[in-house]
Amino acid sequence: MSPSGIDIQATTFCHGGTNGIALGSGSHSELRTRRDIYRALQLLQALVKRRFNVAGLTTNIVGDVQASKAEAFSRLHVPGDPVVLYNVWDAGSAQTVAKAGAKAIATSSWAVAKAHGSEDGERIPYEDAIRNLREIAAAVDLPVSFDLESGYGETPEAVSRSISLAIGAGAIGCNIEDRLPGTGSIRDALLQAARIRSARRAASESKVSFFINARTDLFFQGPSVPHDEALLARLIERSHAYAEAGASGLFVPGLAAVDLIAELTKQSSLPINILTDSPETVRLLADIGVARISYGAGPYIESLRALEQAARAALN
Repeated sequence: MSPSGIDIQATTFCHGGTNGIALGSGSHSELRTRRDIYRALQLLQALVKRRFNVAGLTTNIVGDVQASKAEAFSRLHVPGDPVVLYNVWDAGSAQTVAKAGAKAIATSSWAVAKAHGSEDGERIPYEDAIRNLREIAAAVDLPVSFDLESGYGETPEAVSRSISLAIGAGAIGCNIEDRLPGTGSIRDALLQAARIRSARRAASESKVSFFINARTDLFFQGPSVPHDEALLARLIERSHAYAEAGASGLFVPGLAAVDLIAELTKQSSLPINILTDSPETVRLLADIGVARISYGAGPYIESLRALEQAARAALN
């Protein structure tokens, strides 16, 4: 250990001489996997920033890895061959889903809140949500998309800060919804577009091709709102406004009618994300042009149900 408190071996490894970093070098067996390398670089970045107030080398390296993950994640959104996201809530669930063969990781805000003893609707403090995101991103060697709920801030400037913090924690994309937290009402489309535009500006400054999945809750307002062609027309208008503002995709929870989904995939320039609770629907959704399929809070609910059943068997 050097007088500065930084492990010289780790520092030398990250400088790697004149040829840069020897990723996966046999002489550093403890850092053989890309995931461990990424985690080591994150740690080194924090140490260097704290002791020398410089970020240059490690920031560039970590940023390049994150940018590469972001580009790979974007390419997964193919109409007719959708990426399937089995949503997670912490580092352990993320590792389990990754081990099962996932191509990417996505959080569920409802599940994250419940796992932390809180409720959905931005009631978990943002610093706690960011800490959880950072642990997930460090635990897996996959792109991680973050459920940002309504952006954790009323103004476009606040949304921009939230996006910057999420990118800093390792996210390569996010969901951002047009529902007001607490009230359940839907924001005006132009106001929400301004928030998405601000999110896009913040992402552009990071040099990461951040995937902004614009969630609209028009079809998630309860049984009193009919799911018909009129509501679909309003949805398509929002899709165009959100795309113009810089959204990368459109997430429509609650939309389940096959004919309406099929029409949306034809009318929207954005790849469409649909919520499901069964693998049996994946092929059907693919056939009508869906590009992304999410399981939302379902995996958390199923996991807790299985845990309760196992606990009852053990305790009774």
